[in-house]
Amino acid sequence: MKIVTWNVNSIKVRVPHVCDYLRATAPDVLLLQETKISDDKFPALEIEDLGYTIALLGQRTYNGVAILSKHPMEDVIRGLPGNTDDEQSRYIEATIQGLRIGSLYLPNGNPLGTEKFDYKLRWMGQLRDHAQAMLRDDVDFALGGDWNVAPEAQDLFDPGAFLEDAIAHNESRALWREINYLGLTESFRALHPDLAQAWSYYDYQRGAWEKNHGIRIDHILLSPRVADRLIEAGIDRDERSRVQPSDHVPVWCVLAD
Repeated sequence: MKIVTWNVNSIKVRVPHVCDYLRATAPDVLLLQETKISDDKFPALEIEDLGYTIALLGQRTYNGVAILSKHPMEDVIRGLPGNTDDEQSRYIEATIQGLRIGSLYLPNGNPLGTEKFDYKLRWMGQLRDHAQAMLRDDVDFALGGDWNVAPEAQDLFDPGAFLEDAIAHNESRALWREINYLGLTESFRALHPDLAQAWSYYDYQRGAWEKNHGIRIDHILLSPRVADRLIEAGIDRDERSRVQPSDHVPVWCVLAD
């Protein structure tokens, strides 16, 4: 099974890119973030014509997550469990081929010292609790998406430039570690622990793509038995070179059957 996560930063703009990517790479599951569109406006026909079923939690203009799957989806949950008061569309989850798969768009949290950062930390804590509950219930799962966390200095083109940024703040990284230390495996670093300049995001400003000034904030985390099936992982950086690209690129992993 190949699972891909991709923050498309507006599916309305990026639907040709998404369809081209599905035709070229044929993943079993594609997790989308920042679709920025209500469910009734989502370009479902174009994607369904390629053989994918769709589960949506949309939001006009902001946020929005989706799961595209070659296989039937069961028990779709919209919204992060335990976070019922959240008005932002940031989490969707379904069972696919016996695997519980979540697509998440974790809050950015900037600027520090504001309610936005407090919201990020609360959201991460609720995600940790949900992952812990699934482990307690012996559920096999994968959590993929835009985590808005750069786990280590090697995940930033210039660590010094992010000292006051929520994606690299000590509290954000501490909660990231708490989630990982439940026994989860971050798929890309599990297979590429020392690979440098492995960016998943390039800002639109200041010539970031041309200068290779990127960061790695998109991740797929696997529960223990799922991690035992991990055989490949990668980042499709060339998507950033397209006309009108997303500022994020696809991140993927492959699991043995």
